[in-house]
Amino acid sequence: MTSTMSLKNAHPSSGEDGHLLAIRDLNVYYGESHILRNVDLSIAPGQMACLIGLNGVGKTTLLKTIIGLLRQRSGSLTLAGEEVSALPPHRRARTGIGYVPQGREIIPQLTVRENLLLGLEALPGGIGRHRHIDPLVFELFPILEKFLDRRGGDLSGGQQQQLAIARALLGKPRLLLLDEPTEGIQPSVVLDIQRAVARIIRETGISVLLVEHHASFVRQADWYYAMQKGGVVASGPTSELSQELIQRFLSV
Repeated sequence: MTSTMSLKNAHPSSGEDGHLLAIRDLNVYYGESHILRNVDLSIAPGQMACLIGLNGVGKTTLLKTIIGLLRQRSGSLTLAGEEVSALPPHRRARTGIGYVPQGREIIPQLTVRENLLLGLEALPGGIGRHRHIDPLVFELFPILEKFLDRRGGDLSGGQQQQLAIARALLGKPRLLLLDEPTEGIQPSVVLDIQRAVARIIRETGISVLLVEHHASFVRQADWYYAMQKGGVVASGPTSELSQELIQRFLSV
């Protein structure tokens, strides 16, 4: 039985140009070091895009800029046609951006249930108004329902990753940012996460921007953006992603 798509965000899904996320001429610095250079990127509603590139080219910096942990020096960043560049991270979360950082960052002392409830802070009114954990997250990640009273720090790496994704989903994002969600995870759980992300997009219409090194997961995306030295140097449908590009941008 399929879900009723109860996690779908009620906000408008795109701007006038048809894109949910639109980044134009984005430049980001660490101090005086120019990290992101004139980045252009867009994602349509219900689309999955993947950022590929070797370590250190700016992929994580781009995700942190989208969620507001870093500020751009110049350029435009819009969500459904609304400029969000001036908003702090918690305001961006409430406009519909969910973020699962590299390393997961679940809170080890809190239980699985308590970690999940933190995801509700992204909803209007936060936990003060919302205490319901949408059952779709347990359909996606059944192990979490079994371990609701277990401390987050006692979960395996793969289970923590599933918890981090579920926590982000409970904020009902329009756009979900996933930074290396399969890093250091056993192959069987990698497949579980791939299947879950595909179902999230199919059943909720949430858009996904993924940073990933597994070629099979990259090919699950609709579109790819290849980064080098802080800029986007190639992009296109993943159906046209050649083996040469895979070797060039996904080799560790």
